Amino acid sequence: MLITVCLLAGCASASTSVPPTSTSISISVPISTRALTPTPTPIRIERQATPSKLVWSDEFNGSVGALPDPSKWSPDVGGSGWGNKQLEYDTDNKNAYQDGQGNLVLEARKSNPEGLKCWYGTCQYTSARTGTDGHFSFTYGRLEARIKIPYGQGIWPAFWLLGSNVATVGWPACGEIDVAEDTGSSISLNHAAIHGPNSLTKDFFSQPGNFADSFHVFALQWTPNALSFFMDGIQYGILNKVSDPQDWVFNHPFSIILNVAVGGNWPGNPDASTVFPQKMYVDYVRVYTLNSY
Repeated sequence: MLITVCLLAGCASASTSVPPTSTSISISVPISTRALTPTPTPIRIERQATPSKLVWSDEFNGSVGALPDPSKWSPDVGGSGWGNKQLEYDTDNKNAYQDGQGNLVLEARKSNPEGLKCWYGTCQYTSARTGTDGHFSFTYGRLEARIKIPYGQGIWPAFWLLGSNVATVGWPACGEIDVAEDTGSSISLNHAAIHGPNSLTKDFFSQPGNFADSFHVFALQWTPNALSFFMDGIQYGILNKVSDPQDWVFNHPFSIILNVAVGGNWPGNPDASTVFPQKMYVDYVRVYTLNSY
């Protein structure tokens, strides 16, 4: 999955696109192999803008067992591996539910009672991937989510954005922004990344912490000229348009995706140490316009 954050030294306006009907597009999204040990690089610190107007949100205040709001989220279903040789079958909301305590739960399980088929044969795992495509997309603003990640070798949770034009231009021309992405075997390191045309790939790494022990707020500040990543209010990555002007595709609507992958090219596969089920808890997802700063 890919992450893009845009930050500008001015104000940004947010726009929404809410088609009348819901669609779910099955796509393959390759991921580059990345080192798990980051190399610290200086970043230009930007002041965090003050959120202005809340334009879209989900607080996940449904009853115990309630499905994700179908007017906001649609599941991406299948066991194709998503271009990354993931091992799970992402079900039609059988692994995504609200817990009655204000959270959406995405649950990865080592079970397949229905005998679902994956790219490698009968699936060994099931999990959840859900997104706002066909319901909501936006261009510029502040996106944030409060999340508690799962853990374990081969567990791969992510909170990310994908260009809404992926069905027409493909990936990576559509652009991808990974706001929070972790490998369960390295829960002390949060990644943010962006992907675009001509092998445009950038990685950023937050300060160490144990992201499986408690909730953290992961945020993207996106303006016409920059993408900036924050965790718990602290900036740890920025990409400016002037750095890659020809490959800058972060100027059109993107939709939001939440998922927990199992296995794949980047995290590797589960092993005997991996405990199932694994759950990602999402307290809220919010999108704001930005004040001038």
